Amino acid sequence: MAPAAASGGSSLPSGFAVFATFPDLLFIFEFVFGGLVWILIASALVAIPLVQGWVMFVSVFCFVATTALMVLYIMGAHGGETSWITLDAAYHCTASLFYLSASVLEALATISMYEGFTYKQYHENISAVVFSYVVTLLYVVHAVFSLIRWKSS
Repeated sequence: MAPAAASGGSSLPSGFAVFATFPDLLFIFEFVFGGLVWILIASALVAIPLVQGWVMFVSVFCFVATTALMVLYIMGAHGGETSWITLDAAYHCTASLFYLSASVLEALATISMYEGFTYKQYHENISAVVFSYVVTLLYVVHAVFSLIRWKSS
């Protein structure tokens, strides 16, 4: 394992060291909770279809991109190049902003559906909002530590 990557050094891990270094360990949680958001939004009834479309786009895009990055890191495709550190930081900052906007819009849509929807539909949307904010927090933490790694590279 690369101790430099675990302590915020300037290198990206390769192989299964991705699952043992911080912030790259967060890929697993982003993958799991991002998938939950995707499932919840796909099954939830949202009063504003445009909001549901944006939240679905964000959750699917980030799920696929996170999976691709994680697989590429495991395969060692970055080869130790510093441009991948920049890509990692840029992606996680973008994903953080996307998820924050999606979370706020989903919360707004959920608040607007308090009246006129069933208890189950309302609580399904509340679950989607909660998990969306959890994923937002994960991406923000990953972005902060990726920026620290980028600055030290």
